Amino acid sequence: MGGKTLIMNKRALILFAHGARDPRWAEPFIRLQGIVQSQSPELTVALAFLELMSPRLPELVPELVEAGVDDVSVVPVFLGQGGHVMRDLPLIMAELKVAHPAVSFKIAGAVGEDPQVLNAMATYCLGAID
Repeated sequence: MGGKTLIMNKRALILFAHGARDPRWAEPFIRLQGIVQSQSPELTVALAFLELMSPRLPELVPELVEAGVDDVSVVPVFLGQGGHVMRDLPLIMAELKVAHPAVSFKIAGAVGEDPQVLNAMATYCLGAID
């Protein structure tokens, strides 16, 4: 998402990914954003990155707030709760909470920690041997 965005209501879901130098790396995350958006058209679904790609989380949130969003949920689309999720993301979120005190922020665990996600990945892996 980047640039100007149509905000359909005051809630936003931000898919938070690491970022990479190769723009092709973002393609599955962009597809995920589209899937989530199509399943919840009443929700603003955005994609933000920690580094190397744009928009970065500190750039995106003010854009959403300016458009009227006051309830933000962040889902780290990381496989595990490593340093970026455990250390970097909380620091970024603390700064955003200070900068936007009227906004409600929620942070989910890393998507790869969810049992359903792990089971889907296991099914995929086992399918690779057929």
